[in-house]
Amino acid sequence: MSGVRSLSTSAAVAALIAAAGLAGCHTTDTKPPAPPMAAAQPAPDTPAAPGLPVVDNAVSPCDNFFLHACSVWNKRNPIPADQSRWGTFNKLADDNLALLHDELEKLAARSTSANASFEGQRIADFYAACMDETGIESRGLAPLQPLLARINGLKSKKALSGLLIDLHMAGVNAFHRVGQQQDFKDATQVIAGVYQGGLGLPDKPYYFKDDDKSKQQRAAYVAHIGKMMALAGLPDAEAKAQTVMRIETQLADASLDRTAMREPENRYHLKTFAELQALDPAINWTAYIHGAGLKPPATLNVSNPDYMKRESKLIRELSLADIKTYLTWRTLSAYATWLPDAFVQENFDFYDRTLRGAREMKPRWKRCVAATDAALGEDLGKYFVARAFGPEKKTRMLQMVADIRKALDETFPTLTWMSPETQAKAHAKLDAFTAKIGYPDKWRDYSALTVSRGDALGNALRAETFEFHYDMAKIGKPVDKGEWSMTPPTVNAYYSSAHNDINFPAGILQPPFFNDAADDATNYGAIGVVIGHEITHGFDDQGRKFDGNGNLKDWWTADDAEKFKARAQCLVDQYGSYVADGDVKENGKLKLGENTADNGGIRVAYRALMERLGAKKDDKVGGLTAAQRFFYGFAQVWCGEARPETRRLQAQTDPHSLGEFRVNGTLSNMKEFAEAFNCKPTDKMVAGEKACRVW
Repeated sequence: MSGVRSLSTSAAVAALIAAAGLAGCHTTDTKPPAPPMAAAQPAPDTPAAPGLPVVDNAVSPCDNFFLHACSVWNKRNPIPADQSRWGTFNKLADDNLALLHDELEKLAARSTSANASFEGQRIADFYAACMDETGIESRGLAPLQPLLARINGLKSKKALSGLLIDLHMAGVNAFHRVGQQQDFKDATQVIAGVYQGGLGLPDKPYYFKDDDKSKQQRAAYVAHIGKMMALAGLPDAEAKAQTVMRIETQLADASLDRTAMREPENRYHLKTFAELQALDPAINWTAYIHGAGLKPPATLNVSNPDYMKRESKLIRELSLADIKTYLTWRTLSAYATWLPDAFVQENFDFYDRTLRGAREMKPRWKRCVAATDAALGEDLGKYFVARAFGPEKKTRMLQMVADIRKALDETFPTLTWMSPETQAKAHAKLDAFTAKIGYPDKWRDYSALTVSRGDALGNALRAETFEFHYDMAKIGKPVDKGEWSMTPPTVNAYYSSAHNDINFPAGILQPPFFNDAADDATNYGAIGVVIGHEITHGFDDQGRKFDGNGNLKDWWTADDAEKFKARAQCLVDQYGSYVADGDVKENGKLKLGENTADNGGIRVAYRALMERLGAKKDDKVGGLTAAQRFFYGFAQVWCGEARPETRRLQAQTDPHSLGEFRVNGTLSNMKEFAEAFNCKPTDKMVAGEKACRVW
């Protein structure tokens, strides 16, 4: 789905340990110091109140709140060998996997070839086939041979179009990608889209950066390709690896990087079908579209027209043998995790060990539960919801959403930089917001997907094809706003600018995000800030470009837009100064949307809490004020650490900042935090005149 921004880039987001300087733009007024905090000294092994972290009193909250709130948790929860990062996000995701594992093991025990079909057999058979390591080893590459034979049998470039659509339907990312999306200019309709693709490294800069680390990673990638080719029994594997790297480098050169792709205008270019054909004549687009079972659309989005031109030129210049080599590699890479163990180990060695720093592979059951969730998420999600999500959670969530939405609505008139004209349109957009909580109102039907207990890779292939047709069938039809982009067990949340809605899967509505045993202050600091974060995405540097109906439309006055950009630049500079690892700093521009949402989200959640508590806002629990409990609730969801390799990767490719920067960077901009903990103007957690604020 286009225009989706999530709380984290994965279900197990990083929350990491470091200290960094602050930078900012405009002044935040400071009040006289608050009375000394009454939190005093909680017992070393127990939190001061239910749902809160055990704090490290050796670290002042005014010096480094992340370490103060998280260092005890971090010491007690070192990164497991099979993880590249480990935090409260990861632990919750692991707990959710364990619940699903229990359900799948029960179902798999029932599912045998002699049994009649039963509810849950499809997910049971998918999981059981994935767990059948002996069968996977014995079949070797045989399940993938039909695709590999198609590639090897390519006789001419004229036949490439038919081969490419077959590969794309099978989930192989080669040359370009196709799909469906909501029309940016008519949000009621779903249109076809053609996008850049075909790369094996995380982003464009990985192919061109000249530092030693980048060179080492490129060399490791080429070696990885060669090893995979050799495992597949292909001759001249090392030479083939160099060919692949040469092709991918040219594709990368034509690609927009992640920062450029954040701008919706950069990825929306409505073209006629004839214009697409003229841009990329090396592909027979009529044959390609027919191969997908569709009629040529009158118009479609060509996300990066220059890329399609370069793709056409590259295909014309490449030999047929080089094209086959490239397509073979992309196919092996796409299905490496479903092949015999030697392929799985080699794939892990590069993508997890080299790029992310993991020491060991995750146990097979975790990988197979995750794969079942990816392929049959709403079938599997029913079991998660039945075990872990009751109606009382939805009721309480809806109340918090209403409170926080009201708080943002009341914030708009206080913004002196925003004109009444733009404020009125911001109110209108907020009025159009909707929220989806827990799971879909209507579950997906997977009955057309054939799953065999003895065919793991075949199941994966059929699942990819099933998903491709499911998506492409939406083209030319009205948008279904009831659809979800995440499965129910997912530990994440997201805002869709196209739907103008916020979405909270049941998977994240568990402790420490949402804790039935904790009071409102703690929950508003945790899941409440997530709610505020997602709502604020509607008004970040991307979301503000869409109106309440989901259309890409400029509803700002020119003067207000310039003032917004100036305030946003403050956040770019602040977070861009933070060092992730060695010489790698956070990419402030790439992360602007998420940092805007963090800073705006915590403000509106705090305001909502204070209004909810009213006269009770000064009541203490465990010696802590409501404000203090709120900030502890916020910080604890980012507790954790990451390996250096993952820190570098996240800093450069993930729109989310590292955990300690999400905590310290955000809180240093809030005078309410400084007041709550009696911080002095000279303390590190007080940005003072350099504090950044947009919303």
